[in-house]
Amino acid sequence: MKQFFSIILILAFYGSPAQSIAVLKYSGGGDWYSNPTALPNLISFCNSEINTNIKNKPETVEAGSIDIFQYPFLHMTGHGNVFFNADDAENLRNYLISGGFLHIDDNYGMAPYAVEALKTVFPNTELIELPANHAIFNIAYSFPEGLPKIHEHDGKRPQALGIFHEGRLVVLLTIESDLGDGWEDAVVHNDPPEVREKALKMGANIIKYAFEN
Repeated sequence: MKQFFSIILILAFYGSPAQSIAVLKYSGGGDWYSNPTALPNLISFCNSEINTNIKNKPETVEAGSIDIFQYPFLHMTGHGNVFFNADDAENLRNYLISGGFLHIDDNYGMAPYAVEALKTVFPNTELIELPANHAIFNIAYSFPEGLPKIHEHDGKRPQALGIFHEGRLVVLLTIESDLGDGWEDAVVHNDPPEVREKALKMGANIIKYAFEN
């Protein structure tokens, strides 16, 4: 299964047919649907700047659905509570160890709940901070200091935390950065072009890393 999934990921990145990516819908009451323009804008940027072939409109998939296996990349965001029941957790774990990738972007306030929820998916694995020299920070664009800061909230530094399975990064949790806000339409947060570009370039790194590893 893992080898088959890896072949699908390579085909998705480099050519036809166009591949979809998806927003992960989760339980618990958190606003999984936040930042609605973020992922479409990131897809557009990746297709034009790093030659991906991703369908313009992301899909929505539930954590417990077998449909997640159709997508090489799942994106999850929000501000509030996250809950995975036993079936959700097992399904997500099987997806991730078979070659899938989950990016969780804390939209400020979600991180503590996401960390707890991930313990049900990988109960014996700790999140670890990625060093600034990790490949995800230079695979397409260079971020020598690691995860960039897009929006300021409380003065804390941005962090990229990961879960690895057999040496492969399968979960990326980005906190104190607000990448997704930077991907949104310019009128949503009135970010200057250089800030949006920084966010989109880091997002492109994440997409490229997920598709190639």
